[in-house]
Amino acid sequence: MTRPRRHRVPDRPRATQPLSVVVAGGGTAGHIEPALALADAVRRLRPDARVTALGTERGLETTLVPKRGYALELVPPVPLPRKPSKDLAALPWRVLRSVRRTRQVLRRVDADVVVGFGGYVALPAYLATWLPGTRLPVVVHEANASAGLANKVGARHAAAVAAAVPGSGLDGPVIGMPLRRAITTLDRGALRAKARAHFGLDPHAPTVLVFGGSQGARSLNEAVAGAAGELGRAGIGVLHAHGPKNTVEVESVPGAPPYVTVPYLERMDLAYAAADVAICRAGAMTVAEVSAVGLPAVYVPLPHGNGEQRLNALPVVEHGGGELVDDADLTPGKVVELVVPLLTSGERLSAMSAAARRTGHADADETLARMVLDVVDGAGEAGGTMGDVVRHEGNER
Repeated sequence: MTRPRRHRVPDRPRATQPLSVVVAGGGTAGHIEPALALADAVRRLRPDARVTALGTERGLETTLVPKRGYALELVPPVPLPRKPSKDLAALPWRVLRSVRRTRQVLRRVDADVVVGFGGYVALPAYLATWLPGTRLPVVVHEANASAGLANKVGARHAAAVAAAVPGSGLDGPVIGMPLRRAITTLDRGALRAKARAHFGLDPHAPTVLVFGGSQGARSLNEAVAGAAGELGRAGIGVLHAHGPKNTVEVESVPGAPPYVTVPYLERMDLAYAAADVAICRAGAMTVAEVSAVGLPAVYVPLPHGNGEQRLNALPVVEHGGGELVDDADLTPGKVVELVVPLLTSGERLSAMSAAARRTGHADADETLARMVLDVVDGAGEAGGTMGDVVRHEGNER
């Protein structure tokens, strides 16, 4: 396990001005959304707090962060190659360039703490806090069941570490995934009529939600679109987000509920409310949101990477809140075999919904926010030395 080590003493005592929090988690929605959920929670607990998000010019954060009302600072991305390649030789220079830029941002916003969520901007943020002039406490949140390299590095000198699910390899409490209040407080039943009208779905037909993350998933698209005829004849409607770069063609069945296709879902809360079951990937954010709203799901883990998506979904599946299907096994026939019986058994759907919801952590956003505030406030009470705080925590382990 990677344990937090004694943190370097900050270069300056905490000022009396409003708290300044920097969140580092750009690149994908799975890194950005928990960072923004934390930002919202910090603002609820400390209304005068300033929150700045680090991101890259190519990530979704260029849209998501400003829309949520937070400042965005762009830094050069540092993609970490999974395998040896020619890009590996350029890695030190990319890291150095990004660390320099990040350090400038930390100084300009007068940061009190850095909270990292992994991804392309987390590593340079962690490294920048180790340098003279920007020595700051770090809090790390790991979303996946197998920690990424950036968070493994950050956790070694972090003042506090937390994980969304067990087995991440990092030494810290399992608090769940920070989620937007629009998700954790969602009443799917109360919102269903509005949600189905919003998407043009049949108000009464059992409905499947299909999505493969922000970019879509070709195998999900092909399998579910291929099952469109059978689903339609079974009286099942579909809301299918195929990704902005993809298209799907489906069989038209006269008199069947609508099969609605969209490139991207701007309102995931409405999408969840409209659905009775989901077919989706098993990214950490996806699993956390789907289970938090009590939506039964067929999880199809991405067949690449280090297998973390399968691990993300396992706790929900083992508790009865979903099914797990390998990507190679997802065919139109498999979709029909799983979905039709499920949507014709209200008792089973209700049991799966309750099981999924029980695996969630609705208050993870505020739990993490309080950890962050405790780290900063603890440094102030100890005379501005984060080293004292972490030494104390180490003695209690």
